[in-house]
Order: sequence, then structure tokens, then C-alpha cells
Amino acid sequence: MATAETTNPRPDPAVFADAAPRRRRPSSRPPWMEETPVWLTVLKSVVLAVIVLMMLLPFLHVFAVSFSSYKDVLGGGLILFPRSPTLAAYEAIFNGGIVVRALQVSIGLTLFGTLAQMIFTTTMAWGLSRPGVPGSRALLFVVLGALLIAPGIIPSYLLIKELGLLNNYAALIVPGLISSFNLVIVRQFFMNLPQELIDSARIDGASEWRVFWNIALPLSKAVLAVVALFYAVAIWNSFFNAILYLQDSTKWPIQLVLRQYVLQGSDLANAADTASNQPLPPAKTLQMAIVAVATVPILIVYPFLQKYFTRGVLTGAIKG
Repeated sequence: MATAETTNPRPDPAVFADAAPRRRRPSSRPPWMEETPVWLTVLKSVVLAVIVLMMLLPFLHVFAVSFSSYKDVLGGGLILFPRSPTLAAYEAIFNGGIVVRALQVSIGLTLFGTLAQMIFTTTMAWGLSRPGVPGSRALLFVVLGALLIAPGIIPSYLLIKELGLLNNYAALIVPGLISSFNLVIVRQFFMNLPQELIDSARIDGASEWRVFWNIALPLSKAVLAVVALFYAVAIWNSFFNAILYLQDSTKWPIQLVLRQYVLQGSDLANAADTASNQPLPPAKTLQMAIVAVATVPILIVYPFLQKYFTRGVLTGAIKG
């Protein structure tokens, strides 16, 4: 007589364990550290390459046309590589004097204006970030109000007129001396500085100015570089305030000259000059040369600041 064990044998757990699909163990690494599939890496590379190409094509076209000759421009079509490159357009605009003078004005305004704006922004942000400063909270609300409510063109013009700043370079710097947005960013960064480091400096006898100059600013190089770039780009690209406040054309910055001779289509013979018995290059070539001159300086500065951002972040790191 068969027993219950022989008629109904128990299933072997090992057999079912081998037959069942094995579950993948959850990885202990975060998702961004997981191994990326090859197809996804290729797709990202292709998309980034297309985006970079779309952004570089306009710059390449501008520079190619600025170096083109009569034959290249009259041939029509999209010019990406000039067949007969020449510097005639650059020689003409630099000999004319107007572009050179406007370029000097823009460089001076950008350097002095950025320095003045950084001084006022950092000092005010440091005062607003320190606890116990009388009236700091009310002043902070005023700053936030200025961020939300911007004055109109007519009140701004009347204020500049009453201050006697018409036809003066100060009219291009003073209204934007302190940007509320940049001030809030710098203040928040100052508030995140280690309080223990500041307290230890004060115990050693450091004054408020010494703490600000020797501790706060070196630890804030990254954010200060970003804010300085914001200010410099804003001043360099500004032309509307120059239209409002500068009546003397000899004081125009490069962006206003660019607008006058490229967008408005003014006679380029006033902005360019060539050697005797030499015709002017084509108008399109001169226009693109002015665009290149107005674009190149800020393109040259940015890579140096980009490297400085990284160095500032590493310098500002607190090692414990």
C-alpha cells in the first residue's frame, strides 16, 4: 500500500527557483550614476551636435560675410566660407573713425560701469545680509519692491533730466547702479557663508570691513563672477538708454552705432573710409563687419570668466 508521500510527492523548491525568472537586484547607486546605454549616449551626442551647429551657423555666416569680397557677395546665397577672403571691410570701418570711437566708449563704459555696480551691489548686499543692522528689513522690502515695480520711460527721463545727466555717460550707469535681482542673489550667498568662520575672525579682532574684504569676497568669487558678467553684458548690449539720453553722436556706444548703420540703414560712407582711389566694400560686408566688431569683445571675455567660475567654486569650498 503506497503512502501519502509516494502518491503526492512534495515539489522540489530548487526546481521552481531555477524556473522562475530572477529579479534584478535594486542598485544602491542613484539614477544619475547608473551606466548609460550606448544608444542613449549616441542620441544625446547627435542632439547636442545639432544644437551647437544651429547656434554656430549664424556666427559663421556673419564672420564669413565680413571677410568676403565683391565677387563672393554678388554671387548670392548663404556664405559660410569666403572664397576670396579680404580685410577690406575691417580696414574701412577702422579707418572711418566712428566705429573705433564707439568701441572705445563701450569698453570704457563696460569696465567702469561694471566696477561701480559691483562695488555698490556687494557692499549693500553685505549690509543687508548681516543680522542686527538697523532698517535692513525695511530696505530689503524697498529692494524687492523695485524688483517688482519698474519705473516707466517718461519718469526715468524726467529724473535724468532733473539730475542734469542728459548727454552724459553717467545716465547710462547710474539708473542701473544696483540691480535688485543681482542684489538678492549676492545677499543670499552672503547669508549662506559659515557663521563660525566669521565669528572666529571677529574673535581674532577683525573689523567688519576686514571680514568683508578678506573672508566674504574670496569665498564668493563664483557668484561675483556671474553677477559681474550679468552687469557687463547688460552695459555692453545697452542701446535704448543711449538713444534716450545721448544727443551727441560722438558719444554713442558701439551698439547704437550698430543699430544706426545696420538696422536703420544709414549711409555707411560716414562710418567707413578707404585709401585713395579705392571703392568701399559692399554695404552688406561693412554691416557684418560692424556686427562682428560689436560681438567679438564679449565673446573673448566669457571663456576667461567661465574658467574663473570653476576656480571660484573650488576656492570657496569649506574643507572640514
